[in-house]
Amino acid sequence: MKRITLIISFTALLFHMGCGHKSAHHEEEATFTVTSPIKQDTIVHNEYVAQIRSIQHIELRALEKGYLQKVYVDEGKLVKKGQLMFQIMPLLYQAEKQKAEAEANFAEIEYLNTKSLADSNIVSQNELALAKSKFDKAKAELALAQVHLGFTEVRAPFDGIMGRLEVRLGSLLGEGELLTTLSDNSKMWVYFNVPEAEYLNLVSQTNTDSIPHVHLQMANGRIFSQEGIVETMEADFNNETGNIAFRATFPNPKSMLRHGETGNILMPKVLKNVLIIPQKATFEILDKKYVFMVDEENVVQSRQIEVGQELPHLYVVTKGLKETDKILIEGLRKVKNKQKIHTKVVSPKQVLTELHALHAE
Repeated sequence: MKRITLIISFTALLFHMGCGHKSAHHEEEATFTVTSPIKQDTIVHNEYVAQIRSIQHIELRALEKGYLQKVYVDEGKLVKKGQLMFQIMPLLYQAEKQKAEAEANFAEIEYLNTKSLADSNIVSQNELALAKSKFDKAKAELALAQVHLGFTEVRAPFDGIMGRLEVRLGSLLGEGELLTTLSDNSKMWVYFNVPEAEYLNLVSQTNTDSIPHVHLQMANGRIFSQEGIVETMEADFNNETGNIAFRATFPNPKSMLRHGETGNILMPKVLKNVLIIPQKATFEILDKKYVFMVDEENVVQSRQIEVGQELPHLYVVTKGLKETDKILIEGLRKVKNKQKIHTKVVSPKQVLTELHALHAE
């Protein structure tokens, strides 16, 4: 009985060792994908915090005092140039206008009578001049009364979107009291600050009149559909921050952008003949980046690299790699330094194509 038990145990041990050997052999036979860095021109984007402003944004205020009689538009609505927006009770100013009209008519009659008498040499030319000045004064007072009456109607000075109502119907308004705001959002001015060093690099590489078009990244992370043009920059640097302000103009055909929004300006910068690798081919140790090199004998060796620019899913490497090197891009956690592995070589262009396709989905 003991002999049978011993034989069974020995058989089981051999089976276990065989399985372990097969498993180890399987791990040894695992194939890892490697590729090479690719050298090419690419574009990176310098990013700047931006403030978005309407091309025209004004406050509409009451030019005359009185009760707010009518409100013709609502908050957030589009208004056209010349459209009536507010009506201040005009009764007092209508009465003043009628009085001025009556006085102007009286002064005109008096002037015409005096002129007739002067033509007949019955009155002197001085009396005619006095009557003429009274008539001119009455006409000026009538024009002034018409202006005051016109101020009771608040009309849109340009096409735009009405802001928040600051007063309510029936409110007693003082002269100069804020009624609302009006924004022309057909185009937007986007302001952003550029550090002095980046400004000097930019103007040394390109004419300030031909700065490349910029993109706007909105608060939700999406890129605005329209490109912007840098049209102007301030004359002076801010001594406290060391920055200079730029202004880019963006078309806003669908009125998506509104006054007061924030975002980020992305300014393209062309990098010539730089070395690029996938981000997934790297790992970090104490804030330093490394890759696994694969030599001619398929032995893995870690190597520290320096990254100059970060792109979506890619790194621009400035130190540590050559175009002819081979690097591991998959299974980084499954290998150890100086381990010999089986490899499958994939071209850098194929790796980039697969990366773009994967992250475009």
